[in-house]
Amino acid sequence: MSNKVIITGANGFIGNHIVKLFSNNGIKVTCLVRKDSSLEAIKDFNVEYQYGDIRERQSLIDAFKEQDFVIHNAAYAKDWGSYDTFYQTNVVGTLNVLDACVENGVQEVIITGTNAVYGEENSVNVKDEDSPYNSHYRYLLDAVFPSKLNYYRDTKCIATQKAIEFAKQKGVNLTVLEPVWVYGEEGLDTVFLQYLKSAEEGIFFSPGTRKNKFHVVYAGDLAQAYYLAYTKRLKGIHRIIIGDHACEYMDNIFSLFCQYAGVEKPRLLSKWMVYPLGLLLEMLYTIFNVKNPPLLTRGRVNMFYDNIEYSTHKAELVLGFRSRISLSEGIKNTVNWYKQQAG
Repeated sequence: MSNKVIITGANGFIGNHIVKLFSNNGIKVTCLVRKDSSLEAIKDFNVEYQYGDIRERQSLIDAFKEQDFVIHNAAYAKDWGSYDTFYQTNVVGTLNVLDACVENGVQEVIITGTNAVYGEENSVNVKDEDSPYNSHYRYLLDAVFPSKLNYYRDTKCIATQKAIEFAKQKGVNLTVLEPVWVYGEEGLDTVFLQYLKSAEEGIFFSPGTRKNKFHVVYAGDLAQAYYLAYTKRLKGIHRIIIGDHACEYMDNIFSLFCQYAGVEKPRLLSKWMVYPLGLLLEMLYTIFNVKNPPLLTRGRVNMFYDNIEYSTHKAELVLGFRSRISLSEGIKNTVNWYKQQAG
């Protein structure tokens, strides 16, 4: 089995966990990074670097030479920005990666998808890989005032569909790993640490309910799924949801974060008290073309109330994957790392 792997998005939140696990297992890893990227998260690993940008096809063709396996993890994974930015990175970038693979004779590819392709609306159903595509969340006023979180969901869904079509046409062995919401070390921009920062700053109230389950996975466990998919060398096309075996109540997740951080957990507010503010802030930030997102948007508010659960049965059956780190241990590790960064 070849052990020459190139990883896009290697210096990002999920990517650096993949790099760490692969390099610690003796796999020769090349990290595709942009020239202006920070390498802080991966500087201590025994890896090589190739400079490139997934939006620039030729840079990928050059970078993938002499590689045998590609893990495409780079994406524009935010809830704010222009649709074109999302599309060029998530859709065109993914097709550029696959095209560069074919140009270099690389037949083994893993790409990072998302649970969002199945929908993140409030649902009592546990969704699996046979569930229909349902990425577009129908928010209030969505037809005239599009949600930028939908830009992410929809472009990742398009990228998945186009990648599968491309792989079938070109005979590429493609595995699409579809993580649920990820937490862990190096994830400063996750909703979990943003929530914790707010609690530390003395915000006494937050959106939320004790009734909704929220599916998560620890970044270290997620990296293990990539390693298993790499070693299995699955043939053909596969889509596999990756998450904790058990889905937890969101309020319990945030309670653990606050407990390990030693801060008081904010009290919960009813949705009708928060949603109008999220809608107003989202509209104002859009009208005035503010670069950074507001604290609350329709997408951010609904996330605190929607029940979203996904089946991880296929991951266990096909990959032998099952989360190894308990929720409590994973959150403790995350908070300890966060404390170290805070000084």
